[in-house]
Amino acid sequence: MSFVKSKGFKYLKNLLIGVGAAFVLAGALFKLESWEGASEMLILGMGIEIFIFLMLGLLGPDPDYYWDKLYPGLADYDARLQPITAGVQQQNFQEFQPLHGDVVERQLGGMLTELQSMSKSMGALKSLQEVDFSGTQDQIKSMSNFYTKMNEAMSDMAKSADDVKAYKDQLGALNKNLGSLNTVYGNMLTAMSNIGRQ
Repeated sequence: MSFVKSKGFKYLKNLLIGVGAAFVLAGALFKLESWEGASEMLILGMGIEIFIFLMLGLLGPDPDYYWDKLYPGLADYDARLQPITAGVQQQNFQEFQPLHGDVVERQLGGMLTELQSMSKSMGALKSLQEVDFSGTQDQIKSMSNFYTKMNEAMSDMAKSADDVKAYKDQLGALNKNLGSLNTVYGNMLTAMSNIGRQ
């Protein structure tokens, strides 16, 4: 039985499967084209395939896991398993309990809870992915236009503030001039009234 588990046997099994399939296909091609030797090729290919399928049916599938080397009997639910460290420095690992189906089930339950929370997080990310951002570019453009218009308005207000200051300065100067004109006019009136008396 050790030969059946060896790499050489696995290679031989794959080789037989490939060669048998090639002979079957070649036989079918020969038969379709009505070439000489078609029946013999088909019989040979089908015979190899029959042998392969019988062999595969009798041997059964190989397990896909390798932890049986660390925990022999792990596939059996009721197996009483020792930790990996059971043979090494046993005095340091006395707190470990032998693994049993219940222990494994509890540990798997914790892992399942963590996987469920990860699944919820992934769902939240998926809902974020489904958000429609197609109109965002238009909104950014309109915000940019609004910002430009605001800057123009602020600039215009600053200019008009300068204009208001200049206008205020001109009004002040005009008031001074009017005050001077009033004084001159008052002096003229006084002078004219003095002339009229003489």
